Amino acid sequence: MTRAPEVVAGVDIGGTTTQVLLCAGDLRIMDRLEVATPAAEGGAAMVGAALDAVRRLLGRTPARLLGVGVGAAGVVDARAGRVLVASDSFRGWAGFEVTAAVERGLGVPAFLDNDVNAFLRGEVTAGAVAGEPDVLGMTLGTGVGGALWLKGALYDGPEGAAGEIGHVPGFGELACTCGGRGHLETLASGRSIAARYRERTGRAGAGRGVAEAAGRGDPDALAVFEAAGAAVARALLVTAGLLDVTTFVIGGGVSRSWSLLEPAVRRALNAEPPVSGRPLRVLPAGLGEDAVAVGAAARARADLDPHTAPTGGGRVNEA
Repeated sequence: MTRAPEVVAGVDIGGTTTQVLLCAGDLRIMDRLEVATPAAEGGAAMVGAALDAVRRLLGRTPARLLGVGVGAAGVVDARAGRVLVASDSFRGWAGFEVTAAVERGLGVPAFLDNDVNAFLRGEVTAGAVAGEPDVLGMTLGTGVGGALWLKGALYDGPEGAAGEIGHVPGFGELACTCGGRGHLETLASGRSIAARYRERTGRAGAGRGVAEAAGRGDPDALAVFEAAGAAVARALLVTAGLLDVTTFVIGGGVSRSWSLLEPAVRRALNAEPPVSGRPLRVLPAGLGEDAVAVGAAARARADLDPHTAPTGGGRVNEA
């Protein structure tokens, strides 16, 4: 009788959709499912949708589930397994005990990470920066998130906010969604790219529409992406100067327009190289939309059995 393979599940709970992966021990993706996130129905409904997806995957891909990793938007207490702060997009999410609900529902250990931390863990384990010891991960989405990987491990800082480069001031005087002013997010997030374009042209739209306009040569759209890329470069230089980190991985929806951002990033880095003199490596994410779920699965695998957990060096390939 053939023994069922052992797997871990990686879950990415986003504001619109939830991605669920079943991963083998080497983090190879065995199966996947995407479901709608019932963000307006509360934490129990959101986790319930994820658990249903895990069960459906196990139903069609017979395997022994060892544990579940969850990447969640918002500020989380990874050690306690609960969400601390969430945006207005999520109802009943702040304060929700995520890992306890998953463990009750599936009967296996569960682990929680902030989604940007999970993104970076995925990329250093099996993505664009696999095996790198020191990396800043940046996600350019609705907002701008950041995370740090130092000396081969996630560094979240004494208050859990290390790497939050999106909310460092020094990027002008525009109001940020967090209540501060002049943060990187005011120039480089998808929402901000759309707002800066609207200010220049009076035309409303989403960041994707601005990218399409830039691709057609619209000078206002190109100027907005130039400003966003220059701001990203400045944030990378600040990180390099403070921490001597010279490798960076960029993900999130805006990074799909990397061909528009990269020239501005390169120009700014060439104009003012880091004080160390070592060139900065800036790479787009290699795992795409799978990065958070793969990172969550990697966290679960490492915490379940640190002796057999993958340490990076190869990309994830689907079966």
